[in-house]
Amino acid sequence: MTAKRIRVLLADDHALVRQGFRRILEDEPDIVVAGEASGGAEAIELERSLSPDVVVMDLAMPEINGLHAAIEMLRRRPECRVLMLSMHADQQYVRNALDAGVKGYILKNALETDLTRAVRVLAGGGQFLSPELSELAIRSLRGADGIDPDDAFSRLSAREIQVLRLIALGKSNKEIATILSLSANTVAVHRTNLMNTLGVHKTAELVLLAVKKGLVESK
Repeated sequence: MTAKRIRVLLADDHALVRQGFRRILEDEPDIVVAGEASGGAEAIELERSLSPDVVVMDLAMPEINGLHAAIEMLRRRPECRVLMLSMHADQQYVRNALDAGVKGYILKNALETDLTRAVRVLAGGGQFLSPELSELAIRSLRGADGIDPDDAFSRLSAREIQVLRLIALGKSNKEIATILSLSANTVAVHRTNLMNTLGVHKTAELVLLAVKKGLVESK
């Protein structure tokens, strides 16, 4: 009897990169790529229709990035296993992903050695970080390097983090409402709550904080 293969959904906005991921994964007899997405919105829909064992997703996708997509996937299906791929080793990026419920985070420069191993670990119910990130994450969760795990940002809900990121990308309340399938009034409430929780009074301050926390990249 043939063993059940691990079904993977790939999400990256570059087709050539996805082809590379597929080659690495499908060289393994116990892994199959069940679908590919070119962006966060498509990844969310494919995860819902395919229910893959593991979602392998790039963090830095336009509009709806990997973190935003992971939050949506986990909101709909908490048992979803997301493996985040990133060029960023900064502890705030790692912490944001772990706080969102992501179970794996590996650096793109370590794909050849870590990708298939990480997929198997997540499919088996475990967690996986690139070795160079493991100590980084531990220090972050302990509040080292000046990051306070009890700061105001850590009290934001997953939805508030999504709204904050889209505000930082310059989206209006109406545009955010469309992207997140919310009413504009609900988005306005989230914006007010963000300002109250974070102790800021201007949108520009929200943008600066989002950049500092790694939700968007500074230009």
